[in-house]
Formats: sequence, structure tokens, C-alpha cells
Amino acid sequence: MKKIFYLVGILITISTSAFVMRINTAPKRYLITAYGAKGDSATLNTKAIQQAIEQCSSKGGGIVVVPKGIFLSGAIFLKKGVNLLVEKGGVLKGSVNQEDYPQIPTRWEGEERTFTSAFINAIDLDGVEISGEGTINGSGDVWTARGRQPLPQGAPRTARLGRPRLICIQNCQNATIANLNLHNQAVWCLHVLYSSKVLVKDLKITADHNIPSSDGIDIDSSTDVRVTGCDIDVNDDCISIKSGKDEDGLKVNRPCENILIDKCRFGYGHGGVAMGSETSGGIRNVEVRDCVAEASNWAPIRFKSQPSRGGVVENITYRNIKLNNTRKAFEFNMAWRMVPPVKPPSKILPIVRNVKLINVSGTVATIGDMHGLEGSPITNVVFQDCVLTAEKGFTLDKVEQVDLSGLKANVKEGEKVIYVK
Repeated sequence: MKKIFYLVGILITISTSAFVMRINTAPKRYLITAYGAKGDSATLNTKAIQQAIEQCSSKGGGIVVVPKGIFLSGAIFLKKGVNLLVEKGGVLKGSVNQEDYPQIPTRWEGEERTFTSAFINAIDLDGVEISGEGTINGSGDVWTARGRQPLPQGAPRTARLGRPRLICIQNCQNATIANLNLHNQAVWCLHVLYSSKVLVKDLKITADHNIPSSDGIDIDSSTDVRVTGCDIDVNDDCISIKSGKDEDGLKVNRPCENILIDKCRFGYGHGGVAMGSETSGGIRNVEVRDCVAEASNWAPIRFKSQPSRGGVVENITYRNIKLNNTRKAFEFNMAWRMVPPVKPPSKILPIVRNVKLINVSGTVATIGDMHGLEGSPITNVVFQDCVLTAEKGFTLDKVEQVDLSGLKANVKEGEKVIYVK
């Protein structure tokens, strides 16, 4: 009997020790209000939040917590070992003062340069997580309204600096951005730049439809990225895959590859998932599947570039895509937005090839258009089990080896397919 009690005692001791270890290894929480932050929507809390981040990192890492309240802040920079949690009812709101966002080395619109930092910055980190049921608000409505106001007569003109992106994950790996409400980014919402092994999950991204360049997610020269379960309604592309542009993009030459986007809803936007227009480093091995586009989305399946960009876009699949009253189904335009000053073509023109469009179905205003380049036609596009009802048909120009046998289209006006000679 004593031996039994002795063994039971050992088991209890072991179990208790394991329980204590689990408690002791739980990440430590650093509440920003403990560092002086005030959720009154008026106090600028940049220093208090950054202090919480620095303290968390210096003590081995943990979670910096934004509790219930509206916390105004300028740019913050996450550090090694620090995760950011915005709790339900908590709002992290961006300042609208330009001086609250320092100029830092980054890439903006396909070119490496010094540019305005994001609101939330994660740079050179491994294992960072930004999550919670709360909201990160970029005050893009205020930035936009102010940018459209004329200067008072006689007021001095100052250097025009860029608006802050909402979140930038730059040169990171094993990053997670999940569950948050992201609202009214001043410009691009989530920028995943030069990063690998990134999970973007269950985000709700919304922006007023007058905020320019308010892309939902920009995946830029990054690899092994999954975007799943996101709901996006913005005033530009909902998701854009990028890899640099023109001379700078060709010099850097970093592809965007191995991307999976699934189970997402695309509301209003200029595109659902767009390849480009920054294609210089190449885009390959992308699958978009099990997604819905609606609310007059301009072109849920979109490819765009310019002759000056170069780069190869290949091995792209859109599978099981439902379209509910979008403007187009497909847009391929290799001479997109050719506005002055137009740069000369690159030595090797941009290439689009090996595209599969599988089980794309629904109602659209027009099937769309596919415009390649003289000297670089769009090549090897295959349609399988696609069924669409549209007012107008599909315009094809400078394309080769396009298999339309799997495209069934009920077109109310004109030809189903129009070939430009």
C-alpha cells in the first residue's frame, strides 16, 4: 500500500511540475495602458506603445496588448520576440500627421527607395504575429479628404511625402497576421515584402471607395505565402501579387512564388487577385481557389504589366471561382495604364504563359479581354469547365495557344469571342 501511495505521489508531483511549467512558459503580456497609453481617441500614444514593445523584447519577448479603447498612434516598430494583440473592442488608430511616420528604406510601388514607414512595421523578424479581434484603422478617410483640399493662397509648398501603409511585413519569416479588422488604410493595407512562410488568415479588410490605392493585400517578391478566409472590400485590387518594376525591379530580380489564396471573398475592388502590374522579378506558382467575387468587382481574374517591366508570369491557376455580377471575369493587359512619361520597353518583354482557369462560373457584365504584346503574345491559357452569363463577349488580341473549349458563355449582345486582327 505504501508503494502505491509513493507512486501516486510521484505522479502528482510530475503532473504538478508539468502544469507549473506550462504556466511559466505562457507568453508574458504587456498591456500598453501600463506604459501610459490612453484609449481616449485623442492622446498620441506612439511613445507609450513603443516603450511597451521595447520592454517586451528586452525581457525575452511576449505579447504587447491593445485593450478596449481607441488608441491613437504614429508609426510603431515591432521588435524581436514581440507579438501584437489587438483585443476585441480595441482600436489602434493611425495619426494623420506626416511627422509621426519616419522615412525608412523600403520598396514602394516596385522600386527600392526611402519612403514613408507603415503604421505597423515588422522588419527583419522571425516568428512575428499580429492578431486579435480588434481593429487597426489607418484614418485613410482623413488623409484622402485632406489631400484633396487646395492649399490656401500664398501657403508654401512642402515636399510631398507618401501616405503610410497600414501594415508592412518586411524581410520576415514565419509571420502570421490573423483575425483582425483592418479599416481605411491611407494607402496599401497589408504589404508582405521580401518575406517567406507567411500566413494571412481570417482578416476583414475594408476601405472607403474614394481612398486611392487602397489595395487590400500586396504580396511583393515573397515566397511560401498563404492567404485564407479573408473578406476584402477596397478601392483598388483586393489582392495584388508583385515583384518590382522596370530597371529597379529587374536589378533586384526577386520573384514572387509559391502563393496559395483560398476561401476568400472579394467585394468591390479594381481586381480580385491581380498578377502585377509590377512583374519585373517574375511571378510563378500561384493558385487562387474556392473564392467568391461580387459587388461589381472590376476584374476578379486580372493580369497586368507594361512593356518596360519585363519578367515572366507563369504557372498560375484560378480554380473554383464564383462570380456574382462582377464587371468582367477576366482581364489580361500587358500594356496597362500607359500614361506619360512612358518608359521604353525592356530588352525582354514581359511574358505571361501557362495559365489555367478551372470552374470559373457566374454572371458578369462582360467576359473580358486578353491583350498581349507584339513580340510577346500571351501563351498557353487553358479554360476548363467555365460557365458564364454575360452581356458582352471576350476580346482576344495577340494571344497564342489559348484553349477556349472549356469556356461556355451565354452572351446576350454580339459575338462570344472577338479576335482582334
